[in-house]
Amino acid sequence: MQINLTGHHIDVTEALKGYVDSKFERLERHFDHVINAHVVLSVEKLTQKAEATLHINGGKVFADSAHEDMYAAIDGLIDKLDRQVIRYKEKKNSHRPGAPIAAAEEE
Repeated sequence: MQINLTGHHIDVTEALKGYVDSKFERLERHFDHVINAHVVLSVEKLTQKAEATLHINGGKVFADSAHEDMYAAIDGLIDKLDRQVIRYKEKKNSHRPGAPIAAAEEE
């Protein structure tokens, strides 16, 4: 997965980049069809904001999170993305012909 990390009113340090990379490995464990990710870290007065767009096969997934601490905002962002990716994966798998759910309804 290719991760594009940009900062808006913030310097993206190696520590932040390493933290984002380590957190996005969690998404790769659940779903490996992520093509690339665009992550924007920004500061608005006292609020630290992290937002990301994932390009996956068949669509895009967007999430954002805001917190007083940038690391906490990144954690919240990854939690939201993880839930959305799992939901996308389940939805994609449930629409296959001959799925176990459809076979159970026929009986």
